[in-house]
Amino acid sequence: MNLLLARSELNDLHRKVEAGERLSRADGERLFAARDLHALAAMAGAANERLNGNRASYIVNRYLNYSNYCILSCQFCAFARKKRNGDGFELTVEDMVTRAREALALGITELHIVGGLHPSLPYTYYLEMLRSLKALDAGLQLKCFTAIEIRHLAWLAKKPVPDVLVELREAGLDCLTGGGAEIFNPAVRDRIARGKESAEEWLAVHRAWHAMGGRSTCTMLFGHVESPADRVDHLLRLRDLQDEHTGFVGFIPLPYQPDNNGIPVTRPPTGFDTLKTIAASRLLFDNVPHITAYWVGMGLKLAQVALSHGADDLHGTIVEEHIFRMAGGAAPQQQSREAMIKAIREAGREPVQRDTFYQALDRKGETVA
Repeated sequence: MNLLLARSELNDLHRKVEAGERLSRADGERLFAARDLHALAAMAGAANERLNGNRASYIVNRYLNYSNYCILSCQFCAFARKKRNGDGFELTVEDMVTRAREALALGITELHIVGGLHPSLPYTYYLEMLRSLKALDAGLQLKCFTAIEIRHLAWLAKKPVPDVLVELREAGLDCLTGGGAEIFNPAVRDRIARGKESAEEWLAVHRAWHAMGGRSTCTMLFGHVESPADRVDHLLRLRDLQDEHTGFVGFIPLPYQPDNNGIPVTRPPTGFDTLKTIAASRLLFDNVPHITAYWVGMGLKLAQVALSHGADDLHGTIVEEHIFRMAGGAAPQQQSREAMIKAIREAGREPVQRDTFYQALDRKGETVA
């Protein structure tokens, strides 16, 4: 055994993980209480190596937000606007197609599309958007919509969520985003996102999508008013859903951005906390294959360090990002493919371009068998 781990208070948990035993709720709380980040990194790094070897991935993608007008007023959100605010935006389908065409010329393989719950756009707008974007390039993967957006579309269409998911898939939807999960504890959820869907409703949308054979990512917004126990509970509820259909292809922990919103947070997530959260997530998620270090929320340098703490993915080139920027995120809105490759190599890992489902791509953008 690694000498560092042999001397660590966490060595019994390391032995459980090595033996393929599932960590419990109490084990998860011990991980988050631990101060020995070096031991956590060694445990999570070993667990990740067993799953993913020495590779670390990135995706060449572009974010598109079709609108930030929203009928909700989540306390943590700096992105949403009301029509009366005068500084919101709304893209037509033609606008979306133009930006997508520009991004395709740069070699993207994925469009990541989310927006607010628009007060007046019709259901047909979303179907037309998917069809028009897919018509540009049948190989372009469309990763779109949070669970609350899906529930909003079901309300617009006056149809059950599963029926809407079928129609969206037929129109071109490839993958659901994991956004909107926040923290599942209802008391915390009420403090940061009052009026948003419940944890059960978020999970139900992804359960329905997974039951159809669909895939999605999952997320957790951490570092605001939640406790370590709330984080563990959130991760275990995602793990339980993954046991049902294995529909989550990756987990993306999102560090809370404290500016320009209604939640007073005096101690936002530190680098230490972010790395610990990534490591603990890797150890608890024995059934989710990939952990993404979201450079937009933590900066590329810390995301690079996270590759030694259980993460195996740096996310994407993105090109344009509004949600974290409007909340005070200081990271740039775009990274080049070369910068991602350089960061991965400097961390001693093998860079691999991936698609939406974390499958390796060759230099031509084709899936590697």
